[in-house]
Amino acid sequence: MANPTLIFLIIVLLAAAPASESISYSQYRTLFSLSHTLLTRVENLRAARGDISGANRARVMAAKLERGMGLGFWRFMWSAGWDYVTNYAWRDLSYPELFAAVSDSNELLKWLGDLSRAESAGERAAWVGRNYKNVLKVSSSMLSRLLKVFRQSGKLREVVETVQREVVDGGLLRDCLELGTNDLKGLIQILKDMGLQYASNSDSTNSDL
Repeated sequence: MANPTLIFLIIVLLAAAPASESISYSQYRTLFSLSHTLLTRVENLRAARGDISGANRARVMAAKLERGMGLGFWRFMWSAGWDYVTNYAWRDLSYPELFAAVSDSNELLKWLGDLSRAESAGERAAWVGRNYKNVLKVSSSMLSRLLKVFRQSGKLREVVETVQREVVDGGLLRDCLELGTNDLKGLIQILKDMGLQYASNSDSTNSDL
């Protein structure tokens, strides 16, 4: 993703990134771990309010991430990378859209920072009521940009499409905001940091050609 919760998006950005000393296996593992934790909390939240179908969707996504934290992680990365290497899709990646997606992550962090100042569940609910449309707009923009980045069919695009459906139609973003900001902020921060690392690596590679 691409969950992605929004968290999958970071995996999407990094799966196609060139290897570098600044992008480590532990960072990838942190993405999977945070994503799994957040989706499990979403599953419990939905189940508590009687949304059984929504809870089941979150559970399936969390289960896939749990498998991905072992050897499945490498299988996913190999499959995702193979889609782009064999089809030379990396040549068609839209770097302006990638940079714009990173910019969207900056805006999301600002919103989440504001939400983190809420001191009670009531204050958090009121904040979400006032600002949800704005946060959804930025999140939707990021997802749309990532679909433009990964235009070729394959694992990476499938992750983004899955996350987009769950955010737009399944209320995933609202559920994440209702649960608080810690996990989501952590994921978006990694997205920002690694996206910037990827952009730096790409610029360096292009300048050497």
